[in-house]
Amino acid sequence: MPISLRALFALPLAVLLSIASISPSRADEVQEATQLLKQGHPTQALERINAFLAAHPKDAKGRFLKGLILAEQSKTAEAIKVFSALTEDYPELPEPYNNLAVLHAVQGQYDKAKTALEMAIRTHPSYAVAHENLGDIYAKMATQAYDRALQLDRGNAAAQTKLALIRELFSGTGKPAKPAAKLEASKVPMAAAPAAPLPPVVKPPPVAAPALPAAKPPVSSEDSASAAKSNAETGAVAQALENWAQAWSSNNVPAYLGHYAKDFAPPAGATRSAWEATRRQLVAKPRKISVAITDLKVTFPEPNKATASFVQDYRSGAMKSVISKTLVLVKTDGKWLIQREQVGKK
Repeated sequence: MPISLRALFALPLAVLLSIASISPSRADEVQEATQLLKQGHPTQALERINAFLAAHPKDAKGRFLKGLILAEQSKTAEAIKVFSALTEDYPELPEPYNNLAVLHAVQGQYDKAKTALEMAIRTHPSYAVAHENLGDIYAKMATQAYDRALQLDRGNAAAQTKLALIRELFSGTGKPAKPAAKLEASKVPMAAAPAAPLPPVVKPPPVAAPALPAAKPPVSSEDSASAAKSNAETGAVAQALENWAQAWSSNNVPAYLGHYAKDFAPPAGATRSAWEATRRQLVAKPRKISVAITDLKVTFPEPNKATASFVQDYRSGAMKSVISKTLVLVKTDGKWLIQREQVGKK
């Protein structure tokens, strides 16, 4: 049962802009190679992008495009090398992991494809393409297991039924699915056309000034104490997050991991040990990291529990990522520790 995973024809615009500031001339060179590939001239496209990379060997957009061209030419091993190098230089980006998984699947290396997709999801839990591809990989692996079961026991009716269901799911017609002739390119949304000019603003007629509100009763000393305590706790949460960001920025892995509670729930269903291994690799990697927190809002849904929403500005070398993030923190032994994380694009 051949399967066709979704590869990316290009990195999303927001990702490309966050990778590096590309001069107009450099952008034109990469665009020329992209057009050659779209027009069905992969050999000329590869020559153009190789010339570009000779002058700009670290350019992520050019390297990504080279990987796509090599894949289009069925030079799978070379394309794998390109995307593998991108995952090492830009481990925070999910797209290279996804395309690496597609290439491993083409070679029938489904365990490697599964690992690459799991890495894509860990870096970006809301990355729908990776979730879909991972489901396809699980289905393929299940097919192999059912085939093996039938080889050992031809009369296994349950395995025959399950295998038929999966094959029907992927064929859509009940017939065996045909292998994809080439990597399927996912569509990158185009920028929206400029909106029509807005009509002129009509000023409303003057409105009589509202009556002054009634004077509020004086605040009791008990209310003042409660407000002071709330402000103090908000400040403590803000300081804990600042220390967390500082530990991350200074590549201090023990201090960084020390900001997470024992019952922290890693995203995407990963185990705590697998999540820690990934974070150790990303935080400790020898490079300059800068993490800044802005627009912080803290609420206390219940005693000793806080919800902090903010904008996270992450920078490392040429990489820049600005996302919204929500953390749930619990107070343990007088310290505010992270219990859950939720990430979203800003």
